[in-house]
Amino acid sequence: MTTHDPFAPHHLPVRVYYEDTDAGGVVYYANYLKFAERGRMEHLRRFGYTHEGTKKEQGVVLAVRHVDIDYLASARLDDLLDVSTEVVECKNSSFTMRQVISREKTVLAEMKVVIVAIGASWRAVRIPPQLRQIFGR
Repeated sequence: MTTHDPFAPHHLPVRVYYEDTDAGGVVYYANYLKFAERGRMEHLRRFGYTHEGTKKEQGVVLAVRHVDIDYLASARLDDLLDVSTEVVECKNSSFTMRQVISREKTVLAEMKVVIVAIGASWRAVRIPPQLRQIFGR
């Protein structure tokens, strides 16, 4: 386990490839959700957590429960984007992340993502203490 500040935003560079765009060379709207997923996974990975590891070691799956997204500008083929991810709230069985996808200083999309901890019964369970230590304030 590393000593990263869990409240400092994590930044992930993402290049826009042809497969991410529509016929006009503009990023297809659903692909912003894919970029955000990568950002969330890398944010957890920097603390030594992976989805598969959390499932095996703690019997918990982290799943997206809710997403609010505002599309503010378009990304295009070959753009280098920054996916900023930070935890803004931690509850008993869920935590909320704020994510911003930008190109240089232009914000392209802002989102609030609620992640819930799910146990073997496929019902919400308490977030494991190890994750709570990282995200709990």
